[in-house]
Amino acid sequence: MNISEKIFSEKCGKDVQAGEIVVARIDQIALQDGTAPLAIRKIMELGVEVRAAERTHFFVDHAAPSPRRELSNDQKFIREFAGKIGADFNPPGEGIIHQLMVEKWVKPGDLAVGADSHTCTYGALGCFSTGMGSTDVAIAVALGRNWFRVPESFRIQVDGKMEKGVFSKDVILRIIGELKADGATYKALEFHGDCVKKMSIEERLTMSNMAVECGAKAGLFETDEETKKFLTEMGRKEDFKEIKADENADYEKEFYFDASNIEPLVAKPHNVDNVCEVSKVEGVKVDQVFVGTCTNGRLSDIEIVAKLLKGKKIAKNVRLIVAPASRRVYLKAIERGYLKTIVEAGGLIAPPGCACCVGIHMGVLADGEVCLSTQNRNFKGRMGNPNAEIYLASPATAAVTALKGEISDPREFFL
Repeated sequence: MNISEKIFSEKCGKDVQAGEIVVARIDQIALQDGTAPLAIRKIMELGVEVRAAERTHFFVDHAAPSPRRELSNDQKFIREFAGKIGADFNPPGEGIIHQLMVEKWVKPGDLAVGADSHTCTYGALGCFSTGMGSTDVAIAVALGRNWFRVPESFRIQVDGKMEKGVFSKDVILRIIGELKADGATYKALEFHGDCVKKMSIEERLTMSNMAVECGAKAGLFETDEETKKFLTEMGRKEDFKEIKADENADYEKEFYFDASNIEPLVAKPHNVDNVCEVSKVEGVKVDQVFVGTCTNGRLSDIEIVAKLLKGKKIAKNVRLIVAPASRRVYLKAIERGYLKTIVEAGGLIAPPGCACCVGIHMGVLADGEVCLSTQNRNFKGRMGNPNAEIYLASPATAAVTALKGEISDPREFFL
């Protein structure tokens, strides 16, 4: 069996294979402020007893703090419902749904669903996690289970060593560039190989997070010492469990990548699979650089930015916005002086949350402006203005771009 088949078999109490329709017990359920109100209203409409409140987590992160009365009312609605059923509620400032789920709740071998497409992030911990529509998640909250079609799996083998200045964000962009936006629709990606084994959990989280950008339902890693190390740091050592695919597991397709041949990459407007080398777009002027989100707002990402900005100033007429992914990341970045360095360089620190990624508030672009961002999507209008352009890249490329005022290759800073 591959990882997906193993997890679904455990949650169904019988052996299952890819392609089967199953009803499975769900371990963790996550909803954020943009999608939770729809799910809550559906639960109320159904009029059923909520059976999975202890496994349900609500988050206010997309508009944190709220910039409009309508959003404030929605957030109040979520808070009151969570209190009524006894579910967990995370107010503005705690951080992004996906970062908090991996810090606090998700375990290897779990089956998790969320009313957000980037729920696939948790696969970095050996958890089958996937996004669902608000109605499907409403059923999960009410019943603690739901139906699934066990997906076929693609084996993604990444060997070789990344050169200095190249990061896991570049690796996943390379994969998406090859598979394309619909190349893995309703499949599970399993990441394997020498390069992958050497990645930290934070690097793996970036990879799993963007699995959905080529259509995948999940992006899975086997668990190992890095998994155990991360869970120990989160105070959850006892949550570790070995999750591995069988050596003779079946995969629908297999893809092979040599990390040593991957350069710093960008995804050009207006699609994530519109990928090219940074060297081919060097010199493109930018108005804003954004570092953060559930893709690259973790401590190691902020550390890279701070180290590259140390003792320097960002380019004139460039806005640099940095948003830690959680309160924990925020506090650690303060303790280590990363945020002080970024502010001294001319950057702006946003509160823990999604910030300008989804274009609801904070950092909306003006007409004709260009932003280089570490987020996961660059669709037209994604950051609040369809008349602006978004390039996606690693935190290192973002930092160097902020310094120069134009898209730049970070490798020269790693010599």
